[in-house]
Amino acid sequence: MQFIKNLVRNEDGATAIEYGLIAALIAVAAIAAMQGLGDQLSSTFTGVSECLEDSADGTAAANCAETT
Repeated sequence: MQFIKNLVRNEDGATAIEYGLIAALIAVAAIAAMQGLGDQLSSTFTGVSECLEDSADGTAAANCAETT
């Protein structure tokens, strides 16, 4: 009988599950943020690449900033 009372009072497993759920939520939020940032970085590097290719040809696009 004492074993069952101790088992009911023991909350270590519940605490571990709560920490696991919190970690999972943080991981999902981090993945979502990184995907958005990755898309932005990809478009930025694509634009830089296009500007470099155009400047090598001598036909720089209007959206490429000139630095002197």
